[in-house]
Amino acid sequence: MRINRVLNNNVVVVKEGDEEIIVMGSGIAFGKRKNDIISTDKIEKVFVMKDEREYEKFTQIIDQLPEAHIILAEEIITQAENELKTKLNEHIHVALTDHISFAIERFKQGYQIHNKLLNEIRVLYSTEFEIGLWAIRHIEKQIGIRLPEDEAGHIALHLHTAKVNSTSMNQAINTTALLNELIELIEEKLDVKVEQESISYQRLLTHLNFALRRVAEGEAFQDVDEDMHQLVKEKHHIAYNVAVELANYLAEVHQYDLPPSELVYLTLHIQRIQRTKIDEVGQ
Repeated sequence: MRINRVLNNNVVVVKEGDEEIIVMGSGIAFGKRKNDIISTDKIEKVFVMKDEREYEKFTQIIDQLPEAHIILAEEIITQAENELKTKLNEHIHVALTDHISFAIERFKQGYQIHNKLLNEIRVLYSTEFEIGLWAIRHIEKQIGIRLPEDEAGHIALHLHTAKVNSTSMNQAINTTALLNELIELIEEKLDVKVEQESISYQRLLTHLNFALRRVAEGEAFQDVDEDMHQLVKEKHHIAYNVAVELANYLAEVHQYDLPPSELVYLTLHIQRIQRTKIDEVGQ
């Protein structure tokens, strides 16, 4: 491979036909200049950025951010692609690198990193969250800085939205924030603190997430016969009333219209949360 452009000591651009390829490796460009040949045994990562705007942003980041932060971000991206078994959107090279560097600098300056949506992210994007935890350990190992677990949630969102056919970052954050609102509403109506490590919480959150997605994408919901609906309504009337309030809130505030059948499933999930409170009172 022959160098077309040196970005820094660890990153070069080579050209194959009309395509510019980014090649990374420790010290791969040290003492090199345009048209020099690079040693293949120094190559650690190769990728293409077909979007010219993303390519320009990436080259700017390389000029502006510490090399150590760029290398860390690329190592996290490689780990994520291996774990998720998919190529991530090329924007991740810009977005995650910028985010990682900013998080490290904020931490050095003593700013607290807080992620209000951490528990929801942990459940909804569990694989990405585990990669986020790996990233925190990796950052500590490489540069001696231990970012808080909250940061694993931020990294997880970046990875989730970089998957092919995934939602945008704004959509993912908005949906996760809405789910957080719904959990808080349930806690308020039942006068209970939901145990966020419990299976009941995880099942409720996952169900709500899929319900919102079905509404947004116009997918059909599973029908429930009227007898079953009436039975659940009478047997679990407190949980059912909370489910109705949730449905009204979604319709009035967020324009999500849940079908009547969904009230049955929501009631059963909410009842499990209520059951936890009853069990605690009885002890």
